[in-house]
Amino acid sequence: VIIGSLTICGILVFFIVPLTIVFFIYFTNTFVLIYQRNNELKADPLSDVWNSVRKTIASLWDIFARIWHGYELHGVENLPEGPGILVYYHGAIPIDYLYFLARLFLWKKRLCLSVADNFVFRLPGLKLLLGVTGVIPGRREECLVALKNGYLVSISPGGVREALFSDESYRLMWGNRKGFAEVALEAKVPIIPMYTQNVREGYRMFKERRFFRQLYESTRLPFTPPYGGLPVKFRTYIGKPIPYDPNITTEELVEKVSSLSLQYCKFLFSFQTKAAVQALISKHQRIPGNMWKALLERFDKRRK
Repeated sequence: VIIGSLTICGILVFFIVPLTIVFFIYFTNTFVLIYQRNNELKADPLSDVWNSVRKTIASLWDIFARIWHGYELHGVENLPEGPGILVYYHGAIPIDYLYFLARLFLWKKRLCLSVADNFVFRLPGLKLLLGVTGVIPGRREECLVALKNGYLVSISPGGVREALFSDESYRLMWGNRKGFAEVALEAKVPIIPMYTQNVREGYRMFKERRFFRQLYESTRLPFTPPYGGLPVKFRTYIGKPIPYDPNITTEELVEKVSSLSLQYCKFLFSFQTKAAVQALISKHQRIPGNMWKALLERFDKRRK
C-alpha cells in the first residue's frame, strides 16, 4: 500500500501541472461560453466585440505566468505595426506561447493569429475558445487572408513533432517545411523569430522511442504525455525582423531563419555576427538545459 501510494504521488507530481493547464484551458472555454450566452453574442469570433472577454482571459493567463514562471517578454518593439509572420520554437507544451499571446494583448491590444496542428481542432468543446483567441488551421489561403487583414500570424515549423521529440539540446525539427516562407514572400511581409528561454526545463517529454515516433508519424497524434511543471524562469525574446526581400528565394529565406535559430541555440534570432551570437548563447541559455539551474534563475535578480 505504501509503495503504491508513493508511486501514485510520484505520478501526480510529474503530471499535476500539465493537467492543471488542461483544466485551466477548459475553464477558460467555459467562461467564454457563459459570456456568449449572457450577452447573446453571435458576432464573428475575431471581431472587437469579444475584446472584453479576451482581456479577462489574457489577465488570468498573465497572472499565472507571473506567479508560476516569473514570465518576462522582451523585444516587443521588434514587432511590425502591420502584418508579419512570427516563427517560434515549440516546447513540450506551448504554455510560453500562451503567455506571449496574453501579454501582447494586454500591452498592445493586439491579437496574434496562431496556426495550430489539425489535431487541436479535434479536441472536444473548444471551438468557440479557438475562434475567439484566433487559432486557425495552417492552410495557405487562411494565412494569406489573415495577413491581408493586417494580423500577425504565428507558426512553429517544427509543430507537434518538435514538441514531442526535441529535447534539452533545443534542436529544431523543421524537416523540409518551408510553407511559412512561401506565405511570407507571397504576402510581402517580414518574418519575426521568437524563442522562450528554459521552455524545455519547465516541461519535457520522455526520451524518444522508436515505437512512439512511428506511432506519431502514422497517426499525427501526440500520444506521449508531457511531464514536469517546475516553476522555472521563462523569458520570451522576440528577435529582429527579417524584412521582405523581393530578390530572395523561398529556400534562402528558410535557410536564413533556421540558421539564425541554430546560432542562437533557439534563443534569440537576430542579425548579429557569429561572435555576438555565441556570446548570447553563453549568457542566456545553457546547452544542454538543466531544470534545477533554470529553477534557481527565478531567484537570480542580476539576470535580466
